[in-house]
Amino acid sequence: MAGTKAKETPLDAANLDPDAGTKYDFPRDLVGYGRHPPDAQWPGGAKIAVSFVINYEEGAERNVLNGDPESETALWEQAERPARPGERAINAESDYEYGSRVGIWRMLNLFEAHKIPITAYAVGQALEMNPAVATALKEGGHEIASHAYRWIDYHDMSPELERDYIVRQLEVLKKLTGEYPVGWYYGRLSPRSRGLVHEVYKEMAVPLVWESDSYCDDLPYWADVAAENGDEKPKGMLMVPYTYDNNDLKFHSTTGAFSPQQFFEYLQGAFDTLLAEGQAGQPKMVSSRSLSVGLLRTQSAPLMI
Repeated sequence: MAGTKAKETPLDAANLDPDAGTKYDFPRDLVGYGRHPPDAQWPGGAKIAVSFVINYEEGAERNVLNGDPESETALWEQAERPARPGERAINAESDYEYGSRVGIWRMLNLFEAHKIPITAYAVGQALEMNPAVATALKEGGHEIASHAYRWIDYHDMSPELERDYIVRQLEVLKKLTGEYPVGWYYGRLSPRSRGLVHEVYKEMAVPLVWESDSYCDDLPYWADVAAENGDEKPKGMLMVPYTYDNNDLKFHSTTGAFSPQQFFEYLQGAFDTLLAEGQAGQPKMVSSRSLSVGLLRTQSAPLMI
């Protein structure tokens, strides 16, 4: 509108984050390891760790059948993805169902044929709808990590309800697999999610070994946890960075990969770069993944090269 002026931000403006200074506050770190990253000390003196993941979300996406106000619009093959308020989107549902009916079994067969254990980023409700997947992951010797109880956006959820979702996820994975997950990746987290995960694990006396809701490095790193301020022996949180870069999201972008060969070449370029840095004395980790029952990444048994 003519004459409308954008709101200006004054110099040295105050922090407007409502969670600043609370137990949910995770300050930014723009410095990191800098020019001298530490020796990762990978087993056997390896120069690079290559990790593999399968994301399992099918059935837990937004759907009126799950009580959501509209259908899922993310991570399916149609270019135009209109939400369907108050009704089912059959095409989107069917696209997700391919992953649970076909994709997961093709991928497990592939990795197990090569004797490569993976980490499954498992959504609790998705495993409840297809418990045979949980059984196969356990029998195949794979790690089952948490990908939250629902594959939904937690950003505007109240801390109280999000806490309930975290507890439900831990209880469901314990029931289906016999173990609590020691690793966690949300993907669609809220500003409070990392603090809430840490808090719930501590209250339930469950060990949280790593958290992957970070994209800022090529190596794991430790982050301070605001809730531990004042503790004599704060433990912090081990962040194992994820990536949108070496990721099959390229197939969902007009500027991304359009063939398996192109995607392979892209991943190979990332691998070669990080391997070269590792050979130069700075061991790194390459992580990638595939969605719609994803493809590449593991915390439990990465390949060491």
